[in-house]
Amino acid sequence: MASDPRHDMAFTRLNYRLLLIGIGIVLLGYMLMSGGGSGDPNVFDASEIFSARRITVAPIVCLVGYLFIVYAILKKPKAA
Repeated sequence: MASDPRHDMAFTRLNYRLLLIGIGIVLLGYMLMSGGGSGDPNVFDASEIFSARRITVAPIVCLVGYLFIVYAILKKPKAA
């Protein structure tokens, strides 16, 4: 008895696409978080390091990306 090929793999093409989108969102969050350093160790710019982009926006973007990844993993294929 041959098995249905749609049920051989745990993930479908849609799951992989959603997973890649989630990874892209997480990477975007980490890119938003990066930077703010200075080449001179004697210079400290608190407004650059503690900006709203690095402290608030970037962690929220990362969290949304991780939630998107969890959704991509848990999404079941439609029954045909």
